[in-house]
Order: sequence, then structure tokens, then C-alpha cells
Amino acid sequence: MTVAARVHFAVTSHPTAEWTAQQLLQAFPWDTAPRYLLRDRDGNYGKVFRETALGLGIKEVLCAPAHPGKMPTQNG
Repeated sequence: MTVAARVHFAVTSHPTAEWTAQQLLQAFPWDTAPRYLLRDRDGNYGKVFRETALGLGIKEVLCAPAHPGKMPTQNG
């Protein structure tokens, strides 16, 4: 089993799908994109983001929908 590194990049208070897609492009230049991207189901990952990920050859893996108490850091 191979363990991949987590990559955190730019932050904003009000991200849009377009902004998030641009961050994805900037995070993985020159054919360095991962094969898989684990992400949640937030609305920030709209059509533009999904198309950008697909164009980079990234397969999106969606987390299960959240529910109260699932994450130990959430206040239920």
C-alpha cells in the first residue's frame, strides 16, 4: 500500500467552483497531478472544478455524506 502526501493550498473565505478549479491547476503544474483526489461533497466543487480535474486526468473520490457525530472534531 502506498501512502500519499496531503497537499493544502491557497485559502479564501468565499471560494467558488471557478476559484477552486484554478487552485487545482496551480497546485499541479507540468503533469504532476495525482491519479486520485479525495474530496467532500461541498458545492465549491462544481462543474468547472469537475471538468478541470477530469482534464488533468484526476479521478475524484467522494467522501461519504457527513452526519452528526461522524467526525470526532465536529460538535454534533
